[in-house]
Amino acid sequence: MSDSAPTLTAELVVDSAVPRYPAISPDGRWVAFAVAAFGVTEPPLSALWVAAADGSSPPRKLTAAAARDCVPRWAPDSASLFFGAGQQLHRIGRDGGPARALTTWRAGISDQWPLADGQVVAVVAVDEPTEEDGRRQAERDDAMVWGERVPYGRLRLLDLGTGALRVVDGLGDRHVVEVAERPDGGALAVISWACPDTYPGARTAELHVVDPETGAVHDLGRIELEARSLAWWSVDGRWHVAYLAVTPPGSVGGLAVFDLTVPAAGAAAEHRNLTADMTVCPTHLVQAADGVPLALFADGLDTAIYRLDPGVHRFQRVSTMDGNVNALSVDHSGGVVAVLAATSYELGDVYAGSPGGRFVRLSDTRPELRRIRWGTQERLSYKAHDGLGLDGLLILPPGRRREDGPFPLITLVHGGPNDRHADECLAGDHASGQWLATAGFAVFLPNPRGSTGHGHEFAAAVAGSVGLDEWTDIVSGIDLLIADGVADPDRLGIGGWSHGGFMAAWAVGQTNRFKAALMGAGVSDWGMLTATGHFGTLEADLVGSCGWDGPGPHRHNQLSPISFAAKIRTPVLIVHGQDDTNVPLGQATYFHRALCEFGVEHEFVVYPREGHGVAERNHQLDLMQRTRAWFTRWLGEPTAGPARAR
Repeated sequence: MSDSAPTLTAELVVDSAVPRYPAISPDGRWVAFAVAAFGVTEPPLSALWVAAADGSSPPRKLTAAAARDCVPRWAPDSASLFFGAGQQLHRIGRDGGPARALTTWRAGISDQWPLADGQVVAVVAVDEPTEEDGRRQAERDDAMVWGERVPYGRLRLLDLGTGALRVVDGLGDRHVVEVAERPDGGALAVISWACPDTYPGARTAELHVVDPETGAVHDLGRIELEARSLAWWSVDGRWHVAYLAVTPPGSVGGLAVFDLTVPAAGAAAEHRNLTADMTVCPTHLVQAADGVPLALFADGLDTAIYRLDPGVHRFQRVSTMDGNVNALSVDHSGGVVAVLAATSYELGDVYAGSPGGRFVRLSDTRPELRRIRWGTQERLSYKAHDGLGLDGLLILPPGRRREDGPFPLITLVHGGPNDRHADECLAGDHASGQWLATAGFAVFLPNPRGSTGHGHEFAAAVAGSVGLDEWTDIVSGIDLLIADGVADPDRLGIGGWSHGGFMAAWAVGQTNRFKAALMGAGVSDWGMLTATGHFGTLEADLVGSCGWDGPGPHRHNQLSPISFAAKIRTPVLIVHGQDDTNVPLGQATYFHRALCEFGVEHEFVVYPREGHGVAERNHQLDLMQRTRAWFTRWLGEPTAGPARAR
């Protein structure tokens, strides 16, 4: 790249336009997608676009970004699109023209699936408010009683001819989370929870088959934890339903594809694990109307496309794509797919092509970032203390090489823990590798045990023991970079978001070798998280206990950063969203008070209205600038060196 390349700024990241929700038409000729600003505006806005799947014509903008136009889904004839805007269902022709609102449901439509007959759309919506609900709200007579007035998302069938919405009564008080129609236009497979809350909802998932003509419901029974991504397929005249879920018996581990044969009556029998013993991890599953399901698999630092082999009931690799690929969409035949894909120096864009062939880029929403002089990204492969193979990424400042070191090194730990750092361009708003690298820091992005991409056993290795072996995995990588002369041992920083925030808080209680830390939306007390976080007792599986297990000491106390607060000497930047329900704000407040108690230098920042991520533009700008300034303050201004062209 030339020396005239623009400098990466926080505004360039936050004000960029991001493609989302690619959806390929049933005939395989078109791909629709939404485009929204990276930083949320008020009101939130996005627009729908459509492009020829073969790239033969440039994308066309279908809507004017006057509302949050999102999650496009094609009509069965590929001539029009259904999408949500302003909490109502709309329809627009593939060639544009005015969009038409199809619903005026006062409670709003939360999701939609057009059915094969072209006359009905399955939607999920809570009941409309009653006069009594209006009175209670107006008079603030609104005591919240657990189990009363539950906002169940009910399955309803929208008749496009009459506009009537008919509820499927047979599901009763079950909260619908996903629907998939059988490819021949027959029954609907439906996943429901006992309540809308993730806890205990995700633990109570059931599968049903619904006749859209009569509304009759056939209950197939309980399904595995956190089930999603329904896909029908058939072999020898018998219909199967496959889905993604966490590999049992616990809630910690890799996802698996489960499959069951739909019986004529009664609950389903065996739920077969079609991905058992694989050393890759499925992340997305889709059905093909005229074929068998396809799936994306996290494969180390890359992503692979697999297709189900119905003869052996196993998935077979079709192709591998560099970096991170998600949001798989497939046409009627299974011969053309659309995805969001990102590689080392290219941010995510929409691509389409044959699952096993060449892909064409269809969107180009951030051309201004293509000229950025990115930090040099390098794949790492190394061994843990016990010989386990690990991978990760190293990003050096732009134009610098290893021999220019040692550099101040910032280690960024990913969330999850069942997530990963793929070999993609990491230029987001929180714990952004490229944002720190372009300021002159070297950045280490490890994938310790517990990460996805290396099979279930690797991902499940942290069950009941977070912060132990995964911490030594991270230390092994840091020590290797020090030994190689890349990292300056006297200028080390660590940070992360969510589980990465927990690891940063854990790290500074285990060692004083770090000069600065970033705890983003992190966990300080696992017992309190089990009690107040929206995943509930699913969190207890990570630490092996919860507070009601009788008098302590408890395992979760041994694995909570707050228990080691008296040992902390490292300056910590604590940032958290005020309305976070995943990791509630109390986790950050608890850590802040402990650091105050022990006189530890720190900064505590709370972003109003934000949840587990930071979405508003000004908050994103503040987070990026504050993070870079924090590490610069404590690790020192990175020294300038000879810049070499890449």
